[in-house]
Amino acid sequence: MANYKSSTNTTITRDLVNFEEKTGNVYETIVVISRRANHIASEMKEELNEKLSEFSSATDNLEEVFENREQIEISKHYERLPKPTLIAVQEFLDGKIYHRNPLRDQE
Repeated sequence: MANYKSSTNTTITRDLVNFEEKTGNVYETIVVISRRANHIASEMKEELNEKLSEFSSATDNLEEVFENREQIEISKHYERLPKPTLIAVQEFLDGKIYHRNPLRDQE
């Protein structure tokens, strides 16, 4: 599991100039961050589904609903994690995201 807990869990007002510095274009920066956020969200979803699959049984019926304490705790843990967008913004500002524009490379 990636260390998502180290990221901030609150929304912070950001200066757009900081986003424009690395790519030269605010919109390009937004695309880079959104793609990374989608990647993080899919990683988190896969991890959660892996952990929750341990609790599923082949004989589940609608009538039989089992309340598993561990399953609830795992779900609560993932709910408390920062949102993928916040993680992606922090990674971008820290320089942890590699990005390139193939159109600029051709020129």
